Amino acid sequence: MKINRAPTIGPAFSCAVVMMLASCSAPQVVPPPPPSAPRPVPVASPPPSPASAFKDWRDAPQTPGDWRHEASPTGAVARYGSPGATVFAIACNRTTRSVSLIRSGLSAVSLPMSVATTSEIRSLSAEPAQGAAQLLASLPVQDPLLDAMAFSRGRFAVEVNGLPTLYLPAWAEVGRVIEDCRRN
Repeated sequence: MKINRAPTIGPAFSCAVVMMLASCSAPQVVPPPPPSAPRPVPVASPPPSPASAFKDWRDAPQTPGDWRHEASPTGAVARYGSPGATVFAIACNRTTRSVSLIRSGLSAVSLPMSVATTSEIRSLSAEPAQGAAQLLASLPVQDPLLDAMAFSRGRFAVEVNGLPTLYLPAWAEVGRVIEDCRRN
């Protein structure tokens, strides 16, 4: 009786199987994607200045306060603001026959001042007042800008570089100071 044996695998075949298995690589591990760049943090932009928030300066809200008329030894003065906190004044100087536009604020140098009315826009130079936190621009008493301020439709604007723009009502006190100064 003959026993059937399974054919034996020869050494050549074994080497071929081992080499084939060796040539198979282990499954490749896919590295995780690199961390994404951090999202930029939005930087808050400064709020727009009041002047740029309106297409027309006449649409801006009036600066809070009221006009007060006062007599002075050198002439009349109209002050605008809240009691004890004047932000703008118009003062007559009878001696020099001039009217000063006075803006509260500090500066060591002259600053441009712009006055806008419904009929005129004018650039002036505001000089620092000695011993006071004020900037002064003086006009001759007959200057047409003064009339434009007094008769502006409802309001006029005063802008000084570095300070908030003022939107002031053209009330009677403005014209009163100008007329009182012209009479004397």
